[in-house]
Amino acid sequence: MSSDQTADAIYLSLLGGALLLSYLLASRINIGKMLQQMGIWVLIFMGAIAVIGMWPEIQRTITPRQSVVDGTTIVLPRARDGHYYLTLDINNVPVEFVVDTGASQVVLTQDDAKRIGLNPSSLSYLGTASTANGTVRTAAVRLDTVSLGAITDTSVRAVVNDGQMFGSLLGMTYLSNFDSITIKDGQLILSR
Repeated sequence: MSSDQTADAIYLSLLGGALLLSYLLASRINIGKMLQQMGIWVLIFMGAIAVIGMWPEIQRTITPRQSVVDGTTIVLPRARDGHYYLTLDINNVPVEFVVDTGASQVVLTQDDAKRIGLNPSSLSYLGTASTANGTVRTAAVRLDTVSLGAITDTSVRAVVNDGQMFGSLLGMTYLSNFDSITIKDGQLILSR
C-alpha cells in the first residue's frame, strides 16, 4: 500500500468515524433504526471505496480508444488532456505514445526502451535534443518491428532519451509513413 493510499484510508476512516459518532449521539433513543441506517452508510462507504480503487479500470472502459478503420486508416480520439495517444506494438510489446507532430523523431523513455528489449545503460548517448525541459542526450536505435493492426514497419529509426519524460513520443520519423494526417471533430485521423 503506497503512502497516498494509506493517507486516503486514514482520511476515510476518520471521516466515517466522525459520521458514526455524530449519528450515535443523535440517535440514542431508537437503536434498531440507527443500526439499520448505519448499515446503509457502511454499504455506501464500501461502494465509494470500491469505485475509487477500480477507477483506472472504469476509466479505460468508458474512454474511447484508437481504432483501425479499414486496415490503413487509424482514428484517435482526443484525450481529456488534449493530446492524442497511440499504442503501437514495438517488437511485439505494446507501447503507448503521445502523437507529437512537432517531434522530428520517435522518442522512447528509458522504461519503454527496457520493455522492448533495449538496455538503456549500454547505449551510446551521442546525440542531443532540445525539449521543453532543456537539452537532453539521446541514443539512436532501430526498432525491429513497429505494428499497428495490419500495418507493420521494419527498421524504424528512433532515439532513447537520457532525460526524464512523462511518456514516449511518436514523432515524424514514423508519422511521415502516412499519406494524410487530419484533425477533425476531436479526432486525429492517420491514413496510408
